[in-house]
Amino acid sequence: MLDALDRGALNPSSPHAEGRAARALLDDCRDRVAGLLGASRKEIVFTAGGTEADNLAVLGIVRARRGTHAVAAATEHHAVLEALQGLRDEGCRTTLLGVDSDGRVDPAALAAALRDGAALTAIMYANNEIGTVAAVDELARLAHAHGAAFHCDAVQAPEWLPLDVAALGVDSLAMSAHKFGGPKGTGALYVRNGTPLAPVLRGGGQEFGRRPGTEDVVGIVGLTAALEAAVAERSTQARRVAVLRDRLERELLARLPGVRVNGSAAPRLPNIGNLAFEGIAAAELVAALDLAGVATAAGSACTSGVPEPSHVVAALGLEPRWRDGAIRLSLGRSTSDADIDVAVAAIVRTVEALRGNTRSEAGRAQTRGG
Repeated sequence: MLDALDRGALNPSSPHAEGRAARALLDDCRDRVAGLLGASRKEIVFTAGGTEADNLAVLGIVRARRGTHAVAAATEHHAVLEALQGLRDEGCRTTLLGVDSDGRVDPAALAAALRDGAALTAIMYANNEIGTVAAVDELARLAHAHGAAFHCDAVQAPEWLPLDVAALGVDSLAMSAHKFGGPKGTGALYVRNGTPLAPVLRGGGQEFGRRPGTEDVVGIVGLTAALEAAVAERSTQARRVAVLRDRLERELLARLPGVRVNGSAAPRLPNIGNLAFEGIAAAELVAALDLAGVATAAGSACTSGVPEPSHVVAALGLEPRWRDGAIRLSLGRSTSDADIDVAVAAIVRTVEALRGNTRSEAGRAQTRGG
């Protein structure tokens, strides 16, 4: 990115020498990203992040197909769910599929929802809160058999999972650079050749007429370099991080009673552990762990500060004692064995203290009641 800045990456639509140099840089990045996905260069649309990529796919495909029905999983990211709400406001019918206790969509339920016809099915590759990995290829085949296009939010996947769009069988796939070490505010959308897509924004003819606006060449350079690094290191890092995540979960289960790992029976991303702590409110635990130096979340970072329980955890159908105390622990390339030691000690200490406070409050309430 610094090199691109030094070279004066200007507007790639400008006809002068500097503009042509920026266009060459942009074209090179598009070719490299396409190659990593097994796509062609004209199937790659650069965006301002995963949210825009999801919105462009969901709104753009349904509108282009003049669809009256769209189907998605209830555990989708809000970038998809809110786009569906926008379609409902336009008169489109939407169906949200339930999931099992590990966050998986039942293919039979998808087939049933598609019997009345649908313009689009949207199911994410890997869930951002519990890490469950979907059988995208199977679900995409089902969607196509019923005449629906298939969109995949793959924002969580590039660093950990294969991204061959032909093998996945998707019609569109969204990514966000910051999830694999690139800059925030830069993303990409794969759109299979022949898939109708109406632009959501109006303006110039950039990105093959699908996404107007001057491209952020420097950010796209960062996205490309980060994606290449993530793909090159994927197998090694995935194995290493999975070992750390498993140790984190195993030690917490061994040292604390009343702990549940959500999604543990399904294929999962190696870097996400969603744990429920009985008898503690998730928001209280997140705040206490923050003071203890452990960064966690009770749901997606995009909904931090929202008092309602995570819609993903709620969709699992858990008993309130598990649903209300669920937090997400995320690991990454920089996570070390020492980090796991520190996190386990802090979480055990914090949970024990909070449970002790809860018991004390209950005792005082009983005394007052007596």
